[in-house]
Amino acid sequence: MARRRREREPIETVDYRDPEGNVLTLRQSLSPRTIRKIGEPPRPYAASAEDVWARRQEMLFERLAVRWEIAGLPLDDQKMLIGRYRMADSDEKRWVRETINAHLEQHIPELA
Repeated sequence: MARRRREREPIETVDYRDPEGNVLTLRQSLSPRTIRKIGEPPRPYAASAEDVWARRQEMLFERLAVRWEIAGLPLDDQKMLIGRYRMADSDEKRWVRETINAHLEQHIPELA
């Protein structure tokens, strides 16, 4: 028997433009369950503080990024978005990280 897909309300988003004109679109909010999961302390077997920090940054990007337009090419598929984030150079990753941090302070302060 086929399962019905639940109709979802459109999510509210915010666009951020970098100096080159690329646009990163982030969700304005996250569910309480997602906020709890991201806010959990690291597991005792985590490899290093740097690994924990990098994984948290990636989790935030995965949960918040809805769209990323780079050089006029829009990416909105989750697998493509995370793949592009992983391939980003250090300047792009720094801009994304700073943008997400500012976004969290304004919209989801419990994760800031």
